[in-house]
Amino acid sequence: MTPFIVVFALFDRVTQLDFTGPYEVFWRLPGAQCVMAAVEGGEIHADGGLVIAGVQRLADVPHADLVCVPGGFGVIEAMGDAAFVREVRRLADDARYVTSVCSGSLVLGAAGLLRGRRAACHWAWRDLLPPFGATVDEGRVVRDGNLITGGGVTAGIDMALTVMADIAGAEHAQSVQLGIEYAPAPPFDCGRPERAAPEILGAVTARLDRLRADRYAAVQRAAQRL
Repeated sequence: MTPFIVVFALFDRVTQLDFTGPYEVFWRLPGAQCVMAAVEGGEIHADGGLVIAGVQRLADVPHADLVCVPGGFGVIEAMGDAAFVREVRRLADDARYVTSVCSGSLVLGAAGLLRGRRAACHWAWRDLLPPFGATVDEGRVVRDGNLITGGGVTAGIDMALTVMADIAGAEHAQSVQLGIEYAPAPPFDCGRPERAAPEILGAVTARLDRLRADRYAAVQRAAQRL
């Protein structure tokens, strides 16, 4: 069987669940070969302090059937890293699927891959998509051609199962979902801003707004380079 190469394009201060959720799904794809890669390779330090080892160099990865770009607190630096953006664009050029999770869609935007496309992002950062020529879609998983983007963090599992159904069929995807017992039953119904209590939404928004000026500036710089 010809391997199906899944490349996770990583960077320091990535949100690990953005890619470990999809990884847990994709390695169960028949023939899958999952590759973690970054500009320098070696180790990547996730935004919660988790260290990811055995990371390959992006330049050493010749091809991806599917490329997945996660988000995280390091996304500002990732958007501004010309080598990282260039490698993402190179792999995406002939990939069968181009995917992202959370603010990873901003990196796809910086790579010029969102022009005229609908895309998802973490709810707090959706407004940063239009400078890249994207149309904001509030869906948890958004498909526009071979571009499949997920919302914030946990949406990566939904995205991966959606892609898996496209590749291997709905029955296989359902068997994987059952195997990992993906049956979300959160203790609180506040996982989207429209469902959260006003005081909770206000507190989270205020915390994230401390990042907004820097992210907005990074998006403007990346958009101007396109």
